Amino acid sequence: MGCVCGKESIRVGERRFYVRSRLGEGGFSYVDLIEDVQTHKLFALKRITNHSRQDEEIALKEVEIMRMLTHPNVIPLEETETLAIGRYSKTVDLVSEVLIVMPFYRKGSLEDRMQSLAKSSKCMKEEDLWQFFLGICKGLQAMHNLSPPYAHRDVKPANVMIADDETPVLMDLGSATKARVQISNHSEALALQDLAAERCSMLYRAPELFNVENHVSIDERTDIWSLGCVLYAMAFLESPFESAYQHGDSIALAAGGGNIKFPSNFTYSKSVEEMILWLMTVNLLERPFIGQIIEGVETLRDKTENRV
Repeated sequence: MGCVCGKESIRVGERRFYVRSRLGEGGFSYVDLIEDVQTHKLFALKRITNHSRQDEEIALKEVEIMRMLTHPNVIPLEETETLAIGRYSKTVDLVSEVLIVMPFYRKGSLEDRMQSLAKSSKCMKEEDLWQFFLGICKGLQAMHNLSPPYAHRDVKPANVMIADDETPVLMDLGSATKARVQISNHSEALALQDLAAERCSMLYRAPELFNVENHVSIDERTDIWSLGCVLYAMAFLESPFESAYQHGDSIALAAGGGNIKFPSNFTYSKSVEEMILWLMTVNLLERPFIGQIIEGVETLRDKTENRV
């Protein structure tokens, strides 16, 4: 890293970038706005600092999953590099930084869009709701169709970016993992439960990840519950459990109870409510797979467009 003409610069792969500003920070990384020195095109740079070999392996797994996926509804990998800052020994862990260059989305995230709509007391048109949601579903399908299937495990409005042409783009694959897990004992159950608490946002977390049972099978349908929460948030501009969270109630109990309340001033067709309830089926084994959902959403989109 260096400084050119007063600007911090950084080389990632074979390309050099200027660092322009900080876009955001998370629990495991932070993101900067960067500019390609030659083309002047803007990108987002995710920097993941690792304090152990295990941390580095997790970060590199995100890079590996991004490389596996080429889909218009999943964020692409532009460049990547791993910078070693320390060393391994019996007493000192390596401190490294994994750099991931991704597109920069000027329109922000679905969460940003929801906040803007809420401020102006507006909501999405139903035909736009289905079209946008369909794109999210197709991005998720690309992950679920990998061999073996992968689950995103943190599907939420903040992790859906909006491209210039309004295409939704699923991002932040840092929580993604092989979807199908067989829990054989109490130790494995606790390990998955702790991992979910660390990596999966509470307001969008599937009930089976709050209290993981012994001798159960977990699969990619953990994401389907989150999809239902996202569709609810798109329609009503908040998580279905926002009220419980604000009152300090248990989100785990609220999710496990499956009691989804809809606003009294419901302006959408009954199909929106029915789709949300279908996706947010409490029993994982009764929840639909992503292919079934896409078929249903395409049918509803076409019906809605024909009514307009």
